[in-house]
Amino acid sequence: MPLLAVQSVPLWPLAVYAAVIVLMVAGLLVLSYVLGERHKERATGLVYESGMIPTGAAHGRFSAEFYLVAVFFVVFDIEAVFIFAWAVAVRPLGWVGFGAVSVFVGVLLAALVYLWRVGALDWNKRKGRRIEREQH
Repeated sequence: MPLLAVQSVPLWPLAVYAAVIVLMVAGLLVLSYVLGERHKERATGLVYESGMIPTGAAHGRFSAEFYLVAVFFVVFDIEAVFIFAWAVAVRPLGWVGFGAVSVFVGVLLAALVYLWRVGALDWNKRKGRRIEREQH
């Protein structure tokens, strides 16, 4: 595409769109402020978590197992996204795409088996080892 053709594209529709979006967001904020409820009760300013009023400090320590579960969740979420993208384009990709997604799933399955074998998924086993070390 020639450089002159790119420069001749009008940008006013983009500016109008951005202005409409900004006005719409501002209008919704003003409307919610004007029409919103105003009440001040004892628990109004407290953090709301699962329908329960919080107790204790928010700066508690968590075990590393919670971090591992979060990492596993992210890894397998990304796997699901890649497999979905492959499933959408399965016909054009053909057998080459099937082979690629099979290798991808195979590597992730091997990693899961490895983590299972080293005990990264077994929390009770680790707690038991810690108790044994403390007793001796």
